[in-house]
Amino acid sequence: MASRTAPDSLRCVQDLVNTLDIETGADALSADGGPGALLRAYGVAGPGPGEGELEARQALQELREALREVCLAHTAGAGVPERTARTLERLFAAAPLVLAVRPEGGAALRPAPGLGGAGQFTARIAAGIASAVADGTWTRLKACEAHDCRWVFYDRSPAGRSRWCTMAVCGSRAKMRTYRARRAESE
Repeated sequence: MASRTAPDSLRCVQDLVNTLDIETGADALSADGGPGALLRAYGVAGPGPGEGELEARQALQELREALREVCLAHTAGAGVPERTARTLERLFAAAPLVLAVRPEGGAALRPAPGLGGAGQFTARIAAGIASAVADGTWTRLKACEAHDCRWVFYDRSPAGRSRWCTMAVCGSRAKMRTYRARRAESE
């Protein structure tokens, strides 16, 4: 079975959204260490200017849920809800990017100087999304269709139509629910 891990440009999005286990309610952003562990994993040191742990956690939780909505829209093949688009615009506007030109001629988007904490991480996510849009992989980052899961996965299927994080668990449960509903209707 192919890996459901996102490519490097989208891994930070996947890791952020998957900090909440909807089935159990466990939220890594609210656990001991809060957002610090996630930020350190991506080389982001400490809180940003004027930002405490509570502010960083709230900003990242808001970003996480907006990104989950986008991933659900990718799964459904639908547009992003307008309120979600406005939320992301606001969050990304507070996390500006700069274009860094490399000596060999390449270029990449990077967080603007002076950002730290949640702002720097948000800018990294924005840069990753911009890269994924450019290479056509953004819409393959999806959220599991199961209402009690919503785990974000990368769809590597040839047709790009996967709906569940795993067929063995969430897909099987959904198919069994559909089967039982049809059976109950026919009785």
